[in-house]
Amino acid sequence: MKPFPIPVVPVGPGSQTDEAPEYLAMPGDMATFRAPRLPEAVADADLARAVAILESLLAAMRARPIDAPQPARADLSAEPPAVRELLTDSLGFGEVSAFTLAPSRIRVQETAFAGLWRVLEEGEGGAIVADRLEAGPVPAELYAAMRATTLPALSPPPLAPGMMNGEALLAEIQQQSDRHQPGRPAHVVNLTLLPVTESDLDYLYGALGHREVSVLSRGYGNCRVTSTRLAHVWWVQYFNSMDTLILNTLEVVDMPEVVLAAAEDYADTLERLGEYIAMLKEG
Repeated sequence: MKPFPIPVVPVGPGSQTDEAPEYLAMPGDMATFRAPRLPEAVADADLARAVAILESLLAAMRARPIDAPQPARADLSAEPPAVRELLTDSLGFGEVSAFTLAPSRIRVQETAFAGLWRVLEEGEGGAIVADRLEAGPVPAELYAAMRATTLPALSPPPLAPGMMNGEALLAEIQQQSDRHQPGRPAHVVNLTLLPVTESDLDYLYGALGHREVSVLSRGYGNCRVTSTRLAHVWWVQYFNSMDTLILNTLEVVDMPEVVLAAAEDYADTLERLGEYIAMLKEG
């Protein structure tokens, strides 16, 4: 994928024409909270069980901060299919979804309540072998999959004709990866604003690649996040509503901030989820 070119445009008297200027389309509608709707046909027993699960989970969420070492969880694996389906429908879908391909196949979907996630593990043939709700910035499986499928160092690929800064950028990223400590702020390499050629980008893609963790955030436009072959290094690429790449970056960090639920949103979730549970009990 090509970085967005920044054009050089003449300005001042006499530099304008009769043609309307053309601008890169910006992202479309921004996602906002919408409380899920309860399905119309629901058995009383299934609704009562779903409410009990959510009440217990909310109590655990209120008892600990968003970044607690042991997050609030509700294991749904043993629940009847009707209850699990009811929870899926009633909690809705949020901005962030993710999956891992190794060392295990995990599917993650944020609910309509920020910081509350549905986590599914697939076994042989795609069968669901684990199912739970988890509260926190992001489920730990995404961190674990990145750590399990990356390397501490890379062998640089052969240099290619037309390269300008690719070799230096890869050396910088490797150095930052070596120095990274858990919790350290992100080191961001903005490929959109740097002088890089197509050969530079091909060199970086060839060295870093894409690995087993993929995340899509659908906030203001789309942001696609993928792990690389190198430990703690992520591709973070922003696209507008026309699916045009508008920002191409590499981040050296535990998890890019765009993936994480914010503490302020989590506080709103505690209030909204309580109100939603009360509505379920009335209906």
